[in-house]
Amino acid sequence: MKKLYEKWAGRPFDRDTVSDLLKLATPIFVYAPIYLIWFIWIEHHRFSHYAIIHTQLDDLIPFVEAFIVPYYMWFLYVSVTLLILMFSFEVEDYYKNFFFLATGMTIFLIISTLFPNMHHLRPVVMPRDNLFTHLVLGIYKADTPANLWPSIHVYNSIGTMIAIQRSRRFNKTAKVIGHIIGASIILSTVFVKQHSVYDVITAFIMATIFYYVFYHTSLVESFCRKRQEQVAYRYN
Repeated sequence: MKKLYEKWAGRPFDRDTVSDLLKLATPIFVYAPIYLIWFIWIEHHRFSHYAIIHTQLDDLIPFVEAFIVPYYMWFLYVSVTLLILMFSFEVEDYYKNFFFLATGMTIFLIISTLFPNMHHLRPVVMPRDNLFTHLVLGIYKADTPANLWPSIHVYNSIGTMIAIQRSRRFNKTAKVIGHIIGASIILSTVFVKQHSVYDVITAFIMATIFYYVFYHTSLVESFCRKRQEQVAYRYN
């Protein structure tokens, strides 16, 4: 296993490598508890007023329970991609992807705290009884139909698709597969009635803005390249 990792990462698995990995992982260790605590709080806190999110397009989209499969895949899709960038020492791509994800997730938390929102899109009674509908009910039970705007499922999927497309660690086949998974996850949010079309559109708008912020601004480029150079210098 060690030799396979060294061949894949292009560097020996030694004390310096472990030290560099811990430094790269520090932002995750710091941000993850903050996000989880904040998210759990807004999920369990009862606000005095919730804005109802709804569009006419929502009523035209059918409930398709099979899309719960890509919906669940989101959790691995986003995290595994970020970890691949970290463990492969694609430092520049890793930091850009992390900043992109963390910024959108933080804005989502702020919006949910200051402008509580919810929808009434979920079917009252499941139209069918099968494995997929049981999986949907599992999500419904764990995740309330509140604080959904903008869709982090959509925003983070877009960010992951960008990271996969830009990374040298993914070949053409992997990129195609990654984009298919990402697109399926985005579609799943409306087909399993977890999000309104409005949540999806605003997530795309936010993703477009932060794509240019984190992938096309000199300040971010300079920071990420310096981090990349530090790791390369340490390794050499």
